[in-house]
Amino acid sequence: MIHEEKKVAKIVEELTMFFFSIGATEMESSIKREGSLDIIHFKSNYNPYYRSNLHYLEKYLNEPRNEGLEDIYWELAGSGEPGESSQLLLIGLMIDRAQIQIGESQVELRLFKEMRAE
Repeated sequence: MIHEEKKVAKIVEELTMFFFSIGATEMESSIKREGSLDIIHFKSNYNPYYRSNLHYLEKYLNEPRNEGLEDIYWELAGSGEPGESSQLLLIGLMIDRAQIQIGESQVELRLFKEMRAE
């Protein structure tokens, strides 16, 4: 199953780069496995100047999961320029659902990914 864990690690990496690109100075991430479900918790501050970029989180992280594309493109996560919205779209295609809370100075995400047997 290490293939699936690599995907989760790429998701965290891409979120980290996205938040760096919008001025984050403090980030926290954790991964919790409950049976076959991985829950990624990510919390970050951001520079208010880039608040408009946060709409990409809601738009792309709530795309329907596409396992066919996930298998083909997951290794591309992290390969683009930091903060590219296409990388968020790729994450959206890799997860089952997202809970997103955007505050005045911080964002909190919970991403849910059902792990499949290889």
